[in-house]
Amino acid sequence: MNEPFVPSKRKITVIGGGTGSFTILSALKFHADDITALVNMVDDGGSTGVLRDELGVLPPGDVRQCLVALSRSPKLRDLFNYRFEEGTFEGHAFGNVMLSALEKVTGSFSEAVETASEILNVRGKVIPATLDDVRLRMTWPNASLTLHGERIIDADHFRNDPRQATLSLTPDAHANPHAIRAIENSDIIVIAPGDLYTSLGSLLVIDGIGEALQRTDAVVIYIANLVTKKGQTDGFTVSDHAAEIERFAGGPILDYVLYNHQQPSEALAQKYRDAEGAVVVQIDSDVLDGKNYKAVGGNFLGEIAMQPETKEALEVTRSYIRHNSTAVADAIINLYEQVEHGRR
Repeated sequence: MNEPFVPSKRKITVIGGGTGSFTILSALKFHADDITALVNMVDDGGSTGVLRDELGVLPPGDVRQCLVALSRSPKLRDLFNYRFEEGTFEGHAFGNVMLSALEKVTGSFSEAVETASEILNVRGKVIPATLDDVRLRMTWPNASLTLHGERIIDADHFRNDPRQATLSLTPDAHANPHAIRAIENSDIIVIAPGDLYTSLGSLLVIDGIGEALQRTDAVVIYIANLVTKKGQTDGFTVSDHAAEIERFAGGPILDYVLYNHQQPSEALAQKYRDAEGAVVVQIDSDVLDGKNYKAVGGNFLGEIAMQPETKEALEVTRSYIRHNSTAVADAIINLYEQVEHGRR
């Protein structure tokens, strides 16, 4: 049976990849019949990394999660996220293998995604931000230091301030023309929560993406992360996260920043500090009040998610603290409706 849906002519584009996009897309798909997931393409770890290295395919992992989020077929969602526990395919998600096989059969990753969308009965579109085979690079020019690869950068404890680093793709990436059109034609653009330097920055620095975000007439909303990332964004406030988003995009692109002002219990917060060395992102209201965007707080803390016991568990259950996707989606739509009312 299909899930309830409220028809709307809004055109919504969600930028990011992985768990952050999965969470937001899962709720926003009930608010629009024209929704697009714009996905980063630098993942080179885990199942995705093995498939890239052994088969020479583009990274399927984050695309898979976005397809699953927008799917209207529960059993197929479970199938695409199923992760093999033993044998030759140990550690691989079925959907990653299938997307790679489809790319090999069709000779095109775009066609592979379109075919998987049909199979999964996807509501909306999933668009790779680039179709070039690229790797992420992070460089500190003043320190003569360079990190190569999303997996390496994601696991690194930065010795230097990441705000002084340059993110780039190698070789230079060309933006997918469909991605540019999605940005230009959207009513709402949502930059999903996620790792600043591997999930979000890696997409925003693609040549043409930032420029499209600067000229679009869409309402651009960034969903700030709930917690910091140990060794990378320690001490970052809400405005620090937003500043990095605009730095990657090459200028002021944000109209709104949504941040969580709920506090987890001390026991849960301590558990998260012990497990991941992360703390709840601090709200620097005085700084936010002076920004070009409007910062809006809300009760966006989701239900407590327990750590998975088995390897086939969905990636979205990996964290103790996560967003309440329904509350975030409602806040996004309410903001847009306020803007539209003001334009009338």
